[in-house]
Amino acid sequence: MAGTQGERARRRLSTEERREQLLTVGARLFSESPYDDVWIEQVAEIAGVSRGLLYHYFPTKRDFFAAVVERESGRMLRMTAAVPGVPVREQLSAGLDTFLGYVEEHAHGFRAFHRADAAGDQAVRKVYRQALAAQERQILAALAADPELGWAPEGRPELRIAVRGWLAFTTAVCLEWLRGAELSRAQVRDLCARALLGAVAP
Repeated sequence: MAGTQGERARRRLSTEERREQLLTVGARLFSESPYDDVWIEQVAEIAGVSRGLLYHYFPTKRDFFAAVVERESGRMLRMTAAVPGVPVREQLSAGLDTFLGYVEEHAHGFRAFHRADAAGDQAVRKVYRQALAAQERQILAALAADPELGWAPEGRPELRIAVRGWLAFTTAVCLEWLRGAELSRAQVRDLCARALLGAVAP
């Protein structure tokens, strides 16, 4: 009896730990199947919780998928944050290498994040597009603050479009890499770095 009680105590998760567990399960399911094919019951069963508990954390499936997308967006923004005052060229390779490490380690989350745009739910797609816009703003701010470049987006609408195109390019490259493309992380990193510098060159 004491052993059983101890085991249950070890399994008891905090609110934040439980939420993270559910989001991790959701990321895997959403990465493997279209939005409409994922059922809340699946998530609850895999996580070993009741459907009611899952709905306590996330009132609707839309809320749940949006939370998955927001979590991955936050991770990517933290991974790719620029270091103020350091030229983009100097930190680009290291930043991309860190980002690619995230892509490998959190492949399910990365795939799930980019499935959001194909979701039929407009609210989910809005969350995804807001996340992409945040990435775009972060890159543009880094370019504008670069002591060597100072490429402010004001007056250069093509710069914003170039960054948007580069994000789409990098996403496509990373998804192909995860599918088993015969490229090393270093090759993917260098390919994406060359593409960004080429895309934003004046």
